[in-house]
Amino acid sequence: MHAIEVTEFGSDDVLERVERDRPEPGPGEVRIDVAAVGVNFADVMQRRGHYHGGPEPPYVPGMEAAGVVDAVGEGADAEVGDRVVAMLDGGAYAEYVTAPAFALFDVPEGTSFREAAGFPVQFLTAHHCLHEWGGLEADERVLVHAAAGGVGTAAVQLAALAGAEVFGTASTTEKLDLAERLGCDHPIDYTEDDFAEVVDGLTDGDGVDLVLDGVGGDTFRKSVDALSHFGRVVAYGAASGEPGTVDTATLLFGNKSVEGFHLGEAMRRDPERVYAAVPELSALLAEGDLEVVVGQTFDLADAAAAHRALENRETTGKVVLEP
Repeated sequence: MHAIEVTEFGSDDVLERVERDRPEPGPGEVRIDVAAVGVNFADVMQRRGHYHGGPEPPYVPGMEAAGVVDAVGEGADAEVGDRVVAMLDGGAYAEYVTAPAFALFDVPEGTSFREAAGFPVQFLTAHHCLHEWGGLEADERVLVHAAAGGVGTAAVQLAALAGAEVFGTASTTEKLDLAERLGCDHPIDYTEDDFAEVVDGLTDGDGVDLVLDGVGGDTFRKSVDALSHFGRVVAYGAASGEPGTVDTATLLFGNKSVEGFHLGEAMRRDPERVYAAVPELSALLAEGDLEVVVGQTFDLADAAAAHRALENRETTGKVVLEP
């Protein structure tokens, strides 16, 4: 089978198409004939060697694979022919993958494999950052950074469904229009305006109750400034390459708080807590209340181009590979 391998840490030219044996499922596992693969910015950070606890080369990247079960290992609760999407520790950039049966989600009725591949990481991250970690309430204000990206498009929709007033940052008119269509009340062009100042002006100096930050660096510091008294930031990434830091006195005298969320670690330590949201999210997707925004699709062999588009901020929504 064909797969994409990271041969060493570096730029997108370290992604190499290779031939590997088709894997066999072990006990409790299934094999998936892959139709679509979700691409995440975490894949880029791992490839660069900037991802805490990430894999060492050579390895096959990828955390989401959607397709059809074509082999079932002993004791696995699945059947050949099931339409599924799997969350993986890695290995999704391939024509076939194996996955533990407990890590499978049924693909909702009416959902394509492309959409399914963009569902687990984005919507579980957004849900938990907003609700389980962020404690969002219906009458609160929430600021979502990268509101037209994968997690951002999910978070905007979920926050709007929850009855929150949604602020969102993005870098182009196209991205701002997308965020607004999905439920963002206050789209902010961060390339033109200081988002903290815009939030201050729109809220009469009160700030927002919750910020979802996957950027880090100066964006994180300004996010803390944009919080209301008793507000909180949920940090779920550092796409800028610089972790966020905060002066504890700012938290102390503002009664502000910072939470951290990492989907992979949460799944490893308390999978039941993470997966508990799946039925509700799947139902919302099946009923048309949520939309997986697939921005660009690439052939598996063009994984380097997909990474390049992500790094250059040329994408909206989810980026997908197809074998």
